[in-house]
Amino acid sequence: MITIVIIVAAILLLACWSAIWWLAAKSQSPRRAPIHRKPEQRYDTVTFEGKAQLTGWLIWPDPIQHPLRDEQERYPAIVISHGWGSNRARVLRYANRLADAGYVLLLYDVTSHGESEAVKAPSALLFRDDIMAAVQYLRRRPEIDPARIGVLGHSLGGFGTLLALDEGLEVAAIVTDSMPSRPFTMVAAELRRRKLPLFPLAWMIPRIWLWRARIPRADYDGLNLASTLGNNAQKGDAQVPVLMVHSNGDTFIPVTELTGTIQRLSYEQPHVLVDTPGHSCSEQDERFWDAVLPFYETYVRDRQAAT
Repeated sequence: MITIVIIVAAILLLACWSAIWWLAAKSQSPRRAPIHRKPEQRYDTVTFEGKAQLTGWLIWPDPIQHPLRDEQERYPAIVISHGWGSNRARVLRYANRLADAGYVLLLYDVTSHGESEAVKAPSALLFRDDIMAAVQYLRRRPEIDPARIGVLGHSLGGFGTLLALDEGLEVAAIVTDSMPSRPFTMVAAELRRRKLPLFPLAWMIPRIWLWRARIPRADYDGLNLASTLGNNAQKGDAQVPVLMVHSNGDTFIPVTELTGTIQRLSYEQPHVLVDTPGHSCSEQDERFWDAVLPFYETYVRDRQAAT
């Protein structure tokens, strides 16, 4: 009798483990949301190399409203990075205001998203690696001033951008929007959205993700945005200015992700709280643009051009 109980228990444990493994693998493969919109402005479809081949749009400002003064002048630019399970079309919501302000925009699909190539086990670190590749691509474009490139990262796009600071990301300014403070915040958010139990899934799924991606757990445990921001601030005049935006009405990645990070800092980090009802709509509050446009004006457009 005891032997039968042990066998049944083993079968149940194996079935549970198999189900959790399947759920983890499925959740680690972001769904390919279709490119449902195209830019209203003139644009080029471009490809460049990250961890895989990435596809994006290079959106140009109106040459009549924003003419270059001479053949030597080059455009300022903003790279826009989307979040997990999204694509470049879904961050077009930022494009009109930024293009109207005279910036060239690079919107791209992160590895395993949209029309970019896929890898077997994507992770949050791909957002870091891909923003590095996107900025390097822009720096090589002859039309773009390499000294005047900013970044706008939504959700994990913002998280990856800040991580890239530790890797020497060369940009003039960074804006994050609705950013998690830890990559595993996204796992808990997805479990809540699907009405699945946080325990033990929120503990087990991230570890399966790391194993499948061949990433040592210590590498993820060492990710600390407060430390990254603090190291950046200590660079004095060489630091990259950062503006952090979050909505009080974000129920997917709560605003405590931002406020908690700020509380761990030893300096006053510029940030803006807006009031919009969701995770992907901060720009609908005019306070977003009242902060973001002057920020880019000061640190990107008005920065001394490269010679």
